Amino acid sequence: MAYDLAIVLPTYNESGNVAPMVERLENTLANALPGIRYEVLFVDDDSPDGTAEVVRRLARGRDNLRVLHRIGRRGLASACIEGILAASAPFVAVMDADLQHDENILPEMLRRMREENLDLVVGSRNLAGGSMGEFSRWRVKLSQLGRRLSLMGAAHELSDPMSGFFMVRVAAFERYAHRLSGIGFKILLDIVLSAGPGLRIGEVPYRFRLREHGESKLDILVGLEYFELLVDKHLGSLVNVRFVLFAMVGALGVGVHLLILNALLRVAGIGFAKGQAAATLMVMILNFVLNNSVTYRDRRLRGWKFLSGLVTFCLACSLGVIANVSIANEVFHHGVPWWLAALTGLLFSAVWNFGVTSMTTWRQERRTSEQRARRRIEAAEQAGPGGNGNAPAKTA
Repeated sequence: MAYDLAIVLPTYNESGNVAPMVERLENTLANALPGIRYEVLFVDDDSPDGTAEVVRRLARGRDNLRVLHRIGRRGLASACIEGILAASAPFVAVMDADLQHDENILPEMLRRMREENLDLVVGSRNLAGGSMGEFSRWRVKLSQLGRRLSLMGAAHELSDPMSGFFMVRVAAFERYAHRLSGIGFKILLDIVLSAGPGLRIGEVPYRFRLREHGESKLDILVGLEYFELLVDKHLGSLVNVRFVLFAMVGALGVGVHLLILNALLRVAGIGFAKGQAAATLMVMILNFVLNNSVTYRDRRLRGWKFLSGLVTFCLACSLGVIANVSIANEVFHHGVPWWLAALTGLLFSAVWNFGVTSMTTWRQERRTSEQRARRRIEAAEQAGPGGNGNAPAKTA
């Protein structure tokens, strides 16, 4: 069947929202656009709650519903890119599957795409008639800050560049798809910055709704990935997100290192070599804790793995520590100020620490296909025959 419109919904642990989302799309499009041919494509990042299985169950009775089940890949932006390129319709709408985006504006978005020959129509919360809904004050201020940052150097003035709700013309999308970074959650910003000034854009207001099932994905990593996306779009693809996060943790560690070393030299009165060694070891433990919580959040070590990870982290960095202390001590005894000598040693060991620990402490462990299949089947069974997934799912 040739489709007129495709709706792409990236998902991770959204099993409880799948059936309501499909029903709302069916009601809206059938009433506002009778006779329209559309497909719904869920792009699921191997959700442990069985989201993909819920979609498959519903798809058995619908020929326009399918799931793109991604294994070994994760991220909203990259999921949207794959979903858009996998769709067969000339126009693709991207929405969150958490029911917070108002599906009732889809007909108006499609009308404007066709009649005004637009490449992109954005669902905006900041236009007259739109609203951030019942967002907390800090979420509103955070969104406003993100809007100001995202518009720096942008070729287009959008009222809501942080929106995750938009419709795109596939023919235009394919022209700049290879320029997309695919980083983080702000795929709209990625599209606008990658496409350049030739993109024809319109906006339609909508009111943001509250989430009904599941949990919000907003956390510190989302903000850090947003920052990395801006750096990537404006300065080029020089580093990946893990390196940026690792460097930020390292920068914090440098400040703590200097404070500790200063205290040991001035208060405790110990020698520089011993002080540098002690400060390095203490900051190494701090860096492990922070990197485990932020840089490698998706591989976070818990329980006994946390303790064993700390041991492997210290062992992996041991050569870097030896080189750090030796070089810093040698530089110090050549008349270089203590703080500059300390920095010299830290910089020398930084690259070593990142490379070795990424391959040892936080190496990606692969689950077997049988384990993955069993986990998804159990989650789907807990979801029940209705496919709403409201029963508690087992954790990954």
